[in-house]
Amino acid sequence: MRIVRIQTPRGGARLGVVVDDEVVLLPESRYGSGRGILTLFREAARKGMSVAQYLERRLSVGGRLKRIGYSDVAEGRLKGFRLLIPIVPPEVWGAGVTYLRSREAREYETKAKGIYDLVYEAERPEIFFKATPSRCVGPGDVAYIRGDSKWSVPEPELALVLGPRHEIIGYTVGNDISARDIEGENPLYLPQAKIYKGSCALGPAIALPETVGDPKNLKIEMRILRGGSEVFRGSVSTSSMKRGLDELVGFLTRDNVIPAGTVLLTGTGIVPPDEFTLESGDVVEIEIEKIGLLRNRIERLSSRGRRS
Repeated sequence: MRIVRIQTPRGGARLGVVVDDEVVLLPESRYGSGRGILTLFREAARKGMSVAQYLERRLSVGGRLKRIGYSDVAEGRLKGFRLLIPIVPPEVWGAGVTYLRSREAREYETKAKGIYDLVYEAERPEIFFKATPSRCVGPGDVAYIRGDSKWSVPEPELALVLGPRHEIIGYTVGNDISARDIEGENPLYLPQAKIYKGSCALGPAIALPETVGDPKNLKIEMRILRGGSEVFRGSVSTSSMKRGLDELVGFLTRDNVIPAGTVLLTGTGIVPPDEFTLESGDVVEIEIEKIGLLRNRIERLSSRGRRS
């Protein structure tokens, strides 16, 4: 079972439950807020149910709920409807160097042999702050690369949605867009390479744990289109991730105040060739099985106000 958030022709937002290729819209407006899934979670918890159980009961007795085609909405064929970011997280955090390919790429960009190798092998993972709500975009939105970067790449990642007790209440697709040249100048520049307007894309849906099953056995694929032609394709399985998901959540929440609805990106195992950089007009498609396809067009920020 997957949860989506949809803009309706009247201007409001609704949560919907994806069943096969149909979306069953929940009528209550309180679920349409940026953190409507947390409302569902709390209601289900009060009744001693999982969100999946709660929704199954609601749909079975829901009467004449509005149904629309998921593909029609996702592809923009249904006038007035469009997919929104499924949750507006209070915070987004990232975990780095969780795949061997990521370790190799980070060492190459910094020319600092040993730094990321030590992180990859260490007991403590790399955890960094990624985004606030205003820096996040959803499916179909424009995502950005920095105006002062000459080497930027997408990073496709399995994203965890955390509940009030730091439990994983769902999974979505994340794109941790990063300026590799800026971080490569000095590892201390990591925040500038990672945190800026439109640098974090999330969506298209939140898949519930019952739907995902084993999250360490999911295929992640990424395609980059330029002028309508594919210029990069890569894939990886989450089984290649060195770290456990509970391990990453444990380090994130250790001695840290993490609000419900926070999203944790779990690292990337797909890195384009070193000579590749994103350009304005590129389209990045990231698909994770059982969750869905996240598509964003890329634009370059102007860096107005930059000092020479």
